[in-house]
Amino acid sequence: MYRDNKSTMKSIPLFIKLIFISLALAGCSTSSYKESVDAANYTSRLEANNNRAEITAKLMAQYEEWRGVPYSHGGLSKRGVDCSGLVYLTYRDKFGINLPRSTKLQSRLGIQISPREMRAGDLVFFSSLFIDTHVGIYLGKDNFLHASTSRGVIISNMNNGYWRDKFWKAQRI
Repeated sequence: MYRDNKSTMKSIPLFIKLIFISLALAGCSTSSYKESVDAANYTSRLEANNNRAEITAKLMAQYEEWRGVPYSHGGLSKRGVDCSGLVYLTYRDKFGINLPRSTKLQSRLGIQISPREMRAGDLVFFSSLFIDTHVGIYLGKDNFLHASTSRGVIISNMNNGYWRDKFWKAQRI
């Protein structure tokens, strides 16, 4: 049987209509920076402001400044830093690009690329069933900069069996 929407809407109390409208609008609103990210805004920003040699030089300078800093979950200082924190600080301090703080949100940025397309500055992500996702910054020649839980800020090779088996994806910022 056909129901007239106007008569149905008239029978719903005003306060319920207002709650429904509020919920619908809340779903369209932007959340805080820590909760969401517009990935399209980050695509190609790194290369727009730096050439490849500059990117590599800045990444190596960051490594020299942070080499050996111990891993600390949630850390953002020379007393301790985690993997997404190192990525966050590197992009902010070396490239003037503000990325989200979490690995989860960083993994949604830019565009996904194949391993053979990776260039210095691309983000590389790793995961396993028992360990949270890990992020690093590709340096070239299969090397990446990251904060290791066991060795602190280091450069590792993606061909190492541990990292090769856990590679998830690469994202270009």
